Amino acid sequence: METAEFLRILDREGGALAAAALAAGLDADVPTCPGWQVRDLLRHTGTIHRWAAGVVADAYPERRPFPDPPALDGTELISWYRDGHRGLVDTLATTPRNVECWTVHPAPASSPLAFWARRQAHETTVHRYDAEAARGGPASPIGRDFAVDGIDELLRGFHARPRSRLRTGVPRVLRVCALDADAVWTVRLSPEPPVTEPGATCEAITELAGPADRLYLALWNRVPVPRVTGDPELAELWRTKSGI
Repeated sequence: METAEFLRILDREGGALAAAALAAGLDADVPTCPGWQVRDLLRHTGTIHRWAAGVVADAYPERRPFPDPPALDGTELISWYRDGHRGLVDTLATTPRNVECWTVHPAPASSPLAFWARRQAHETTVHRYDAEAARGGPASPIGRDFAVDGIDELLRGFHARPRSRLRTGVPRVLRVCALDADAVWTVRLSPEPPVTEPGATCEAITELAGPADRLYLALWNRVPVPRVTGDPELAELWRTKSGI
């Protein structure tokens, strides 16, 4: 997917998040984020938006400390969230394409700017789903190609980092399969960080599968995995140890 498309998705999803938060009310519980209310979701996502925009705008060369969210509430919090989201979209749209800055994980990207447009599009989409879960009613759709991209980013980005807790005492293999997109990943688990390869490169003892949009949400632990075959232990390992 192109950077411009990620920016369009980020713009749309950020607005949908604010609309769902307003409809739910700031006191509403967020069932997909136990212990959070909608105000916590807005504070968290708004802080991420400002933090990411700062990394890009300042061409920050190394990890920037993540700030504490503000103690805002009510209409002031909604306005603060919207301003931060707009600032992020505008920053990513106007920053030179050759900017050099720090990135979060090693997933393949054509440039740091492309990385951040992709990362924030997925970050905001997942949290938009959280806001809609708090609101109740049907959730907005997630495009198939975008969902496949997000699964790839999660597996080959976040879980390629040394801090991933998705590990097994002895080597084991997990397969992830988006059934409606002909997209497959092989995840090699061991005492070291997972190693993910596109394709069915070897036999697996467990497969997590489903339509791309549902599988995307499932791998972010927002909904159950649509279909688990083989040894359920690795599915449980994902559920309990894959949190970012």
